[in-house]
Amino acid sequence: MTPVALVERLLQLVPVLLGIAAVVFFMMALTPGDPVELMLGDALATPEQKESLRRDMGLDRPAPERFALFLKNAATGEFGMSFHHRRPVGQVILERVPATVELTLASMLIALVLGIGLGVLAAVKRDSWIDRVATVTSLVGVSMPGFWFGILLILLFAVALGVLPVSGRIGYAGEVPFVTRFLLVDTLIAGRVDSFLDALRHLLLPAVTLGLAMAAFLMRVTRASMLEALAQDYVTFAEAKGISRARVLFRHALKNALIPTVTVAAIETGTLLGGNMIVETVFGWPGLGRLVVEGIFTRNYPLVQACVLLYAVTYVLLNFCADLLYAALNPRVRL
Repeated sequence: MTPVALVERLLQLVPVLLGIAAVVFFMMALTPGDPVELMLGDALATPEQKESLRRDMGLDRPAPERFALFLKNAATGEFGMSFHHRRPVGQVILERVPATVELTLASMLIALVLGIGLGVLAAVKRDSWIDRVATVTSLVGVSMPGFWFGILLILLFAVALGVLPVSGRIGYAGEVPFVTRFLLVDTLIAGRVDSFLDALRHLLLPAVTLGLAMAAFLMRVTRASMLEALAQDYVTFAEAKGISRARVLFRHALKNALIPTVTVAAIETGTLLGGNMIVETVFGWPGLGRLVVEGIFTRNYPLVQACVLLYAVTYVLLNFCADLLYAALNPRVRL
């Protein structure tokens, strides 16, 4: 892709982000409930005090004016103050992002290893018992709601067996000073192997909950594209030349079969970031998804708008990266 084409492609993302920002802003503005009333609760505040707080939070301005101000601030990376935390929104988000990124990376690792591995195996062993078991398992995985599967894992491994923790990122005894806010990294920096293992145990259940659903979808896509690739003439020709079976599978067939898998993986990664709200809530995971849920309940407009815009930027950039990977996997593709 030439630099000019790259810039043009990036500029095409701007209207998408503006549309998402507008939809989220006005949906939040139309949502029943007053942030001032929620913040004050049952406090005996006078109408003058309520109006003063509403003016301090900028809620006395018309919605179009607040939206224009939001876009102006967002362009400079400034999203205002969080109503609930009384701190800059960017600061609150940065504290929660590492937890979500850590969970997403762990889930992706599980999904990619299991999804692509089982998809290739099912295609190679087509119509065998391995293929049938993998197909049925993937169907069940795609059909299961994440929150329900997560509760089942909690009941089995945390309640019945007692081998894994129910919620949180780390136990009180294993807490270490924050350096990167990635607990698996910070525990190693602190030289605490016991804390690292504790953080890994806390990460396991939510990562498996998110990762297995994505793995099931990737397995089905990889199997279908792998079967199509194995039926192509270039695979038959490579085998006729005496090239080893492993090289034919991984160098020729898999490389071409991964093109649709890359698309699905990019979309599913964006889904992991946005769809982890319920899973983070179920497991008490202090990440961005749980922060959004808390913000919705408290009508924390600046926080929710900034988080959703961050989700949107991440989602469209992942799809953009997937398009770039097309050209790397298949030189005939021109963007």
